[in-house]
Amino acid sequence: QVHLVESGGGLVQPGGSLRLSCAPSESIFGFDLMGWYRQAPGLQREMVASFRRWGSSYYEDSVKGRFTISRDYAKNTMYLQMSSLKAEDTAVYYCNAVKNTVNYWGEGTLVTVSS
Repeated sequence: QVHLVESGGGLVQPGGSLRLSCAPSESIFGFDLMGWYRQAPGLQREMVASFRRWGSSYYEDSVKGRFTISRDYAKNTMYLQMSSLKAEDTAVYYCNAVKNTVNYWGEGTLVTVSS
């Protein structure tokens, strides 16, 4: 069983920045795809950013130019750097990893953008 542990959420003012981290229990190299999803109250979960093992990154239109997904293989950790945060970015953010068509999820970390 793969475990994904997120951290880094919290309260931030509009225009501020946060960095989320996701540490999997297995090597990042073993996953076909990794990414971040978010779910705001009353809305469906949506993909925010992702990358394939050997491919380029994907970003949802509303976060392009503001969010950056990255990974540190030495630390075996995936990150989501979020800048110029807006109130509409408020959501629970989930780490996702796919291996052999099986989806794994973290428990989520809450990001609240408010003044």
